[in-house]
Amino acid sequence: MNVSEAVASRRSIRAFLDRPVDRAVLDRVLDKARAAPSGGNVQPWNATVLLGAALRRVIDDVIAEMPKGRAGHSPEYTIYPPELDDRYEASRFAVGEAMYDALDIARENKAGRLAQFANNFRAFGAPVLMLVHTPRYMGPPQWADIGMWLQTVMLLLREEGLDSCAQEAWAVYQNVLRRTVPIPVDHILFCGLSIGHRDSQAPVIVFPVDRVPLDRQITFIGA
Repeated sequence: MNVSEAVASRRSIRAFLDRPVDRAVLDRVLDKARAAPSGGNVQPWNATVLLGAALRRVIDDVIAEMPKGRAGHSPEYTIYPPELDDRYEASRFAVGEAMYDALDIARENKAGRLAQFANNFRAFGAPVLMLVHTPRYMGPPQWADIGMWLQTVMLLLREEGLDSCAQEAWAVYQNVLRRTVPIPVDHILFCGLSIGHRDSQAPVIVFPVDRVPLDRQITFIGA
């Protein structure tokens, strides 16, 4: 698989097969990803990888917390800015509606939508969950570096025939995660990355995801 094929075939996978991931493959991917760029070679990314019983315990803990509703939330940061508007908000809204349409969950079916959202905290059935964290004093440039590292990891996973889903939603339950996961207290939990083999037949991963036209994102100046 070349880079273009990896980019084109990568998508956020929300349905994984009950199929294990070889630890040697994870080691290989994460070792290669160390070459990702970062300003000043700071390499601000840190991660804890959960598998097997450790992952099941985290999932059980978070699912048990969910009935508390917002009272159980302890978000590390605001995921979407409140002033999100125009094409940014339109893109966010459209992909959500496309997903629920693919699942045949109507807008008025609040229970159905909540149940689908809860699948976030089952890692969508993936056998591997990587929790990404960084020191709290890191700023926007270092967070951008973490994003470049995550994209590198996700494309290398595609090269290995694996899939992933980056999930900022895990940061909402960071207090619960910290009970059992050794995330340093002076680190902020950024996101989770669910890793596994996609269920190619699942409707939740076959719906089209629109992208903004190039001329609405990029401006060329000069020859």
